[in-house]
Amino acid sequence: IIILFSPISSLPCAVCMTNCPTLIVTVGLPARGKTYISKKLTRYLNWIGVFPTLLCRQCASTALNDVRQYLADGGHVAVFDATNTTRERRETITAFAEQNGFKVFFVESVCEDPEVIAENIVQVKLGSPDYTNCNTEEAMEDFKKRIKCYENSYETLDEVLDRHLSYIKIMDVGRRYLVNQVQDHIQSRIVYYLMNIHITPRSIYLCRHGESDLNVKGCIGGDSGLSPRGKEFAKYLHQFIQSQEISDLKVWTSQMKRTIQTAEAVSVPYEQWKALNEIDAGVCEEMMYEEIQQHYPLEFAMRDQDKYRYRYPKGESYEDLVQRLEPVIMELERQEHVLVICHQAVMRCLLAYFLDKTAEELPYLKCPLHTVLKLTPVAYGCKVESMYLNVDAVNTHRERPENVEVSRMAEEALLTVPAHQ
Repeated sequence: IIILFSPISSLPCAVCMTNCPTLIVTVGLPARGKTYISKKLTRYLNWIGVFPTLLCRQCASTALNDVRQYLADGGHVAVFDATNTTRERRETITAFAEQNGFKVFFVESVCEDPEVIAENIVQVKLGSPDYTNCNTEEAMEDFKKRIKCYENSYETLDEVLDRHLSYIKIMDVGRRYLVNQVQDHIQSRIVYYLMNIHITPRSIYLCRHGESDLNVKGCIGGDSGLSPRGKEFAKYLHQFIQSQEISDLKVWTSQMKRTIQTAEAVSVPYEQWKALNEIDAGVCEEMMYEEIQQHYPLEFAMRDQDKYRYRYPKGESYEDLVQRLEPVIMELERQEHVLVICHQAVMRCLLAYFLDKTAEELPYLKCPLHTVLKLTPVAYGCKVESMYLNVDAVNTHRERPENVEVSRMAEEALLTVPAHQ
């Protein structure tokens, strides 16, 4: 292994203000979960609207130049995923950040458990092009030699020598943590998130409630009960969950009738979350889309132009909903097997987190009624299995309109909307 160091060009020192960009830097030996942490953290920050960029192992100067360009162009957070195992390397990064007016937050992963390290090597490292023609034993032996090379120069973050740095030290995949000099709100959220994730194998089941009476009428929102087909789905969901043979399954619902009635049929204890309630459609509650277009043409056109950020009058946007659901995501990360019975917009937000979807993609994710999605976290992502439970239901999905058409509708709506709107 050759680690390349290049001098960073000297720039005038910039004063770091409260809201200046942050550079997150991973530290640790290979096969300690640094890339796993980086990818999960990047996914979380993207979901809450911080929109970071992830820079993986490269020559140090090239990677840092990319950081400078990205943050200078308006980015708020960059994640530098590399070993960064020497104090000299970290001092170079810190000096670079000070010169450019960036904050630095180090994330070190320390693990001495041989079983965890071996599992990480098998699941992640052995699939690389370096080991295409090697058997597992040969590849394991070679990678362990690589780790030994790094161990000779590894200098861990030290409570005394590095007391001036901002960092979190994660020991033995979350058994212990050491947090030092947290500087701002973003860093505190990063710490909170990293203290909630774990690597225990598990599955998360997402589904909507059974078809409701208002679904049948084509109306959005409201708090109606299940239709006859919705009740039938609830019985099938009970059979499906039994077939999965899950020990210690937790079931979460919203506080709305249709999710509670669905959970009651599953015949297991469940917990109600107000945060899981469907998006509030405000003045448009219990209306059909055709009625919204007729009575609120400007609102209808504006929502089609930016569905993620559009807020219903006296209601919510998808952006609001993501913020409301953050505690649910944190608790999902802490738990093992969970079934979440929720609503279309809520399910889209949760699914977007696990699949790392953009704000533009999120409001159009397909989450049909009477279908269960089984999410199983894997090395750097999430495996998805979709299971339709063979009970008919109405289709509540509305496709993304064509941009040209939306613009035309918005112009027409502006010309025809009454003055009081």
